[in-house]
Amino acid sequence: MTYVHNHWYVAGWSSEFGENFTTATILEQDLVLYRAADGEVVAFEDRCPHRALPLSMGKRIGDTIQCGYHGLTFGRDGACVRVPGQRSIPPQAWVRRFPTHERHGIVWIWMGDAALADPADIFDLPQLSDPGWAAVQGDALRIASNYLNVADNLCDPAHVSFVHPTTLGNAASEDVPLKARRRGEVVEISRWIRNGPPIGFFQAWGGFEGNVDRWHYYYLHAPCIAVIDFGSADATLELTEDRRGEGVQIFALHFMTPVDATTTIDRWMHLRNTATDEPAAGEKISDLLRVAFAEDKAILEAIQRNELKPYDRAPVRVALDAGSNHYRRIVGEMLAAEQNSAEAAE
Repeated sequence: MTYVHNHWYVAGWSSEFGENFTTATILEQDLVLYRAADGEVVAFEDRCPHRALPLSMGKRIGDTIQCGYHGLTFGRDGACVRVPGQRSIPPQAWVRRFPTHERHGIVWIWMGDAALADPADIFDLPQLSDPGWAAVQGDALRIASNYLNVADNLCDPAHVSFVHPTTLGNAASEDVPLKARRRGEVVEISRWIRNGPPIGFFQAWGGFEGNVDRWHYYYLHAPCIAVIDFGSADATLELTEDRRGEGVQIFALHFMTPVDATTTIDRWMHLRNTATDEPAAGEKISDLLRVAFAEDKAILEAIQRNELKPYDRAPVRVALDAGSNHYRRIVGEMLAAEQNSAEAAE
């Protein structure tokens, strides 16, 4: 599996990191993370350069890590500061440290060339800082599927009619065409369903009884972030695209962290523009989304199992794959750019 390394990925929610060691695997790289005394989350490769014992099996001494095998100790910059029994420290005695940055209750990590890590490039959404919106962090959903398939699912409004018929979709949207376009490294896929029955999600939470106009806008920020803008409004309002905020509008954010070739962690959260001062509303939305995302997990894991089996034909492609095709092309360009940079450096 090939990954885009020069990019910010989500290491976890801020609440996942404290003074004790936390381990994670991102892009097949084993990591050990901890929160230093000044609050910064420190991330190292989880491997001592001496005998390869995971550093997470050692102990923390102040802001340093001591290997649990022979006591080599490493400072916050990754350099070895002590080798028991000798004064000299071999120049190769160091561990790689990965840049991190914390924002909006999320810890981000840069897995590529540290010199290129710029916090200004971290994904942001204006609504995360807008007091008119309520944000709720959801779960870290572990999916036994490669991240490309997970991302395909998150730029595909067409599947909701069939995978989520009681939650996020219904039959009214089955034959509504999709609009797909690319904007730089972002893919946008959208459609409106006019004057149709509300989906189960908005029956349970939005309070709609009559027909509604509803929308799906899927924004896939390659390689691993998806923003899904979905909502409903009374059909009599005849909302235009730029007036979606007058309806009940939800943003579902998905931060995909590739673990390895067959595993992805999908950390999701949601924002809403109504009932912003009612915590119970956020809890109900989370419960409804858990049902839907469990449905996605079952589909994606079944696909992954089948993809690992021999098959004698190329997969069929249809019009609704436009978003996925854009996304895969962007990832391919990112990978090629990294390869070209590496070759030029060599």
